[in-house]
Amino acid sequence: MTFIILLILVALLFEYINGFHDAANAIATSVATKVLTAKQAVTLGAMFNLLGALAGTAVATTIASGLVDGTFVNLTTIFCALLSAILWNLITWWFGLPSSSSHALIGGLCGSALATAAGNWHVIKWAVTDPVTHKTAGLLYKVVIPMLVSPVCGCVGGFLFMGLMIVIFRRMHTNTLNLIFGKAQVGSAAWMSFSHGLNDAQKTMGIIALTLFTGSKSGMLDHLPGWLAFLHTPTFEIHVWVKVACAVVMGTGSAAGGWRIIKTMGSKLVRLQTIHGFAAQTTAASVISIASWWGMPLSTTHVISTSIMGVGATKRLSAVRWKMMGRIVVAWVLTLPLTMIVGYALMWGCMKLGW
Repeated sequence: MTFIILLILVALLFEYINGFHDAANAIATSVATKVLTAKQAVTLGAMFNLLGALAGTAVATTIASGLVDGTFVNLTTIFCALLSAILWNLITWWFGLPSSSSHALIGGLCGSALATAAGNWHVIKWAVTDPVTHKTAGLLYKVVIPMLVSPVCGCVGGFLFMGLMIVIFRRMHTNTLNLIFGKAQVGSAAWMSFSHGLNDAQKTMGIIALTLFTGSKSGMLDHLPGWLAFLHTPTFEIHVWVKVACAVVMGTGSAAGGWRIIKTMGSKLVRLQTIHGFAAQTTAASVISIASWWGMPLSTTHVISTSIMGVGATKRLSAVRWKMMGRIVVAWVLTLPLTMIVGYALMWGCMKLGW
């Protein structure tokens, strides 16, 4: 039981790091355009992240059961997956690179499960179709295709939406525009935070739910004292306390250390005005919300970054700092394979040590 509690704490540590690594994406443009102060943005982000986290479980279910064969998942597998994701998040945060916590966790889980299965690639659900509902699932449909399509949707959607805004408001005075979209950006920041909670907070929920289910299935949680009975989870489910804990921890993390990412997202890609911030946040929130309802563990980072890039490109192509964008893309490309390798190596080491 002690190991299960440790795993839950490590999962919450991942969520805390996710908070200052990813949740900063949701509020970065509002801070950069000076619509909200840092304290206001963090408060708004934490509140709507919580609401988003409580709004659904589709992404959590995908993380817990839709990517790898549960037969080859044990508590050590989950532990190694979390460690792999935490290491990658800390490295990319240190360099101020907004990489994907989602893909870091998925890569770590796939790598550690592969090691548990002694290198049997069938442990990874690559492409699965439910024979009854005919719904598609697996790494290809839920992760790889969205990973490729979502940045394109963010960039093209941001460009088109901003272009439409320019046409509609082209004759409006700059001061009036700033007044209108300064207020509108508060709403778009709230929606962006909500969609972030709906997608990103659910990933850790899925890991904790998987931990409790795996522990209960193995009999480790059969004889709990009364005050810990709530941990016993004989059938896979996501408890309300898990949702609340993940959302609160994510909000705390965002308040504690998101400034490196905020600086990159808010000023190093494109210089933003309120109308640009509104367009980027609205575009990104739309894409993320749709993906969340479909149970796709999307990268918030990818979508908001490319939305900012698309919006900035309406000024002129040179307005986008392509060198910085190139560094971010390198981090995106490396995330899945490197965290998978680290997850595999950690699990292989644990198995060799008899853990």
